[in-house]
Amino acid sequence: MLWLRVFALAFLLSPATPVLAQFLMPSTQPTAQYVDPGIDHTARDADLPPELRKTSVLYRTEQPPGTIIVNTADRYLYLIQGNGTALRYGVGVGRDGFQWGGVHNISKKAEWPDWTPPPEMISRQPYLPRWMAGGPGNPLGARALYIGSTVYRIHGTNAPETIGQAVSSGCFRMVNDDVIDLYSRVPVGTKVMVQHH
Repeated sequence: MLWLRVFALAFLLSPATPVLAQFLMPSTQPTAQYVDPGIDHTARDADLPPELRKTSVLYRTEQPPGTIIVNTADRYLYLIQGNGTALRYGVGVGRDGFQWGGVHNISKKAEWPDWTPPPEMISRQPYLPRWMAGGPGNPLGARALYIGSTVYRIHGTNAPETIGQAVSSGCFRMVNDDVIDLYSRVPVGTKVMVQHH
């Protein structure tokens, strides 16, 4: 009977057991389906739930107006306005294993940026293009705000259905209308605080 118990325990702890494996091993799977580069789903931003759309909210912080705060757990980006308020935007964040935290500054801004996937992303997804011109269908969307010297950006997306999801490789995605709005409000040098819980 001991062998039967050992076998049963080994089976239950096996990664081949999908139900238990999801609790025992960290997932690097996205919470939403990837949208391939070149496919433009931007018309779907009309389906975005109201809570993920840009809105003014009460927000207490000691950070000065103009600071960007990204909360990866809540999947919101806040642009501090002062007087206890902020503009809140829904964002897509990094999937498990690709979330991060820290304080940086916006180092560069680009309209309809070209996309060059970093080598780390190519090694994980070798089917990706090595370069893609900016425009509809580009995964960086209408605008990009580059974060310090990292490979991460706040950017638009060709897949608005991923807003509010943990799907990226560490970047923060917004619907194109929202990233255009944010882009117009913040200069290079803006402080970005990424809160990872």
